[in-house]
Amino acid sequence: MTALFPLLPRALFALAATAILPTPHLLAQQAPTEPAKPSAEPNAPPPAAAKAEKAAEAKPWRLKDQLTWVKLNIEQRSRYESLHNQFRYQRQGGQNVHLADNDEDVLALRTSLLLETGNQWLSGTLEVLDARQYGASPESNLDTTMVNSADVLQAYVDLQLGELGTGTHRLRAGREAVDLGNRRLMARNAFRNTINSFLAVDWQWTTKDHTLRAFWSMPTERRPEDFTSLRDNDQEWDWQSLDLQFWGVYEDWRVTDRTNLELYLFGLDERGLDTRRRNLFTPGVRINRTRKAGSFHYEAEGTVQFGESKASATSTTAADTVLRDHLAGFAMAALGYTFDVAWTPSVTVSYTYASGDQDPNDNTNNRYDTLFGARRWEYGPTGIWGAIGRANLQSPELRLEARPVKNVELMAAYRGVFLASERDSWTAGNLRDRTGTSGHHVGDQLEGRIRWDVLPRNLRLEVGGAVLFAGSFQEEASNGRGRDATYGYVEMTWWF
Repeated sequence: MTALFPLLPRALFALAATAILPTPHLLAQQAPTEPAKPSAEPNAPPPAAAKAEKAAEAKPWRLKDQLTWVKLNIEQRSRYESLHNQFRYQRQGGQNVHLADNDEDVLALRTSLLLETGNQWLSGTLEVLDARQYGASPESNLDTTMVNSADVLQAYVDLQLGELGTGTHRLRAGREAVDLGNRRLMARNAFRNTINSFLAVDWQWTTKDHTLRAFWSMPTERRPEDFTSLRDNDQEWDWQSLDLQFWGVYEDWRVTDRTNLELYLFGLDERGLDTRRRNLFTPGVRINRTRKAGSFHYEAEGTVQFGESKASATSTTAADTVLRDHLAGFAMAALGYTFDVAWTPSVTVSYTYASGDQDPNDNTNNRYDTLFGARRWEYGPTGIWGAIGRANLQSPELRLEARPVKNVELMAAYRGVFLASERDSWTAGNLRDRTGTSGHHVGDQLEGRIRWDVLPRNLRLEVGGAVLFAGSFQEEASNGRGRDATYGYVEMTWWF
């Protein structure tokens, strides 16, 4: 089936059906987080006029506003995805061949229900999530990033501990889903159909310009994991184990009104025979200046990563199953400018480096591990796409963004994809040349997206897509099987 050309009519029909017909599968992904509010427009009216205009706007309807002692939010998202020319590879008969030759079309449904109650000292939160798919092929790369049927995403209590020094502090205990920093190492996934969560003890101290946070957790293991169960959207309760522990300390200072400085240290202890047996420490620093019309914005982040790990959890190659020293790193820098004109166009250039394994046969693993981070906002759509990962990567990007009207956002980006180490894998495509003779140019990705808040903070439509033009590394490492891959999606999200 030719994937992209019939995408829009089929997708709109599928999304309309999910909105009109009752579904027996109510509960799906990410907590009902409201979409980000539009940034201030450079030519906004004076304060008095702006207040009058805001008062005249229709307030978004919220179910929680109809209740007294409890807050209840519901979010439902339906997304139709289409992939033409699978880019992932597998070893077959001693050669690298594509995981599947056919196109793939998937309908991903995600619904969440968030319940909150309490007072100024003690509060509780319960969030139920249901994420599932329909249409995955027998050769699909389906895994637990797409399906997690009817489970508890969050269930925690918050205890407000009052004043401490110049600020206040609180203690949280239970299963939670959180974002830290720019979400590269710990994130509550937004585009992805399932969300990371953690059974945690989480303490936070906050002042006007400073936040300090420390936590210990057991990351949730989403179940089931086998392909057949995932394809059938079978339900099995998620769980945690002391064999996988994750902890961290995070500190954030507001240096100026637009500039923040962050310091952090994360630790991961993973045991068990069928895992990578990671024992990693990841300290890092980040500085960020937010956008403003008529001004420059920038971001820079760097981490080192050390400890022990296996190169693979599944490979039977001797070099991949040995526990090795782990020494890796990540760095990125971005600089942009937002113009103070109509549409408030913004241009940003950035460069990312995530180390790869320099020698597959030595005693050190140099491949960077992104832990529990998200990547869609930086490297393009995930879902059945996800052609770029934060490992063994060198990547420059040029990104253009604009807002032609208040409730419409446009984005277009070009990103070059290169290996940091020619002897390590292109991790997203599962393609590797251990000799390093295939070069390092994986390809070039073009991405575009349109967001339309039809009913601001109640209904959003989004259409987007990406093309990965195959580079010389794909051609050489696959013996001429490299090919251009294309992806498109259309989604509709409701907030109640």
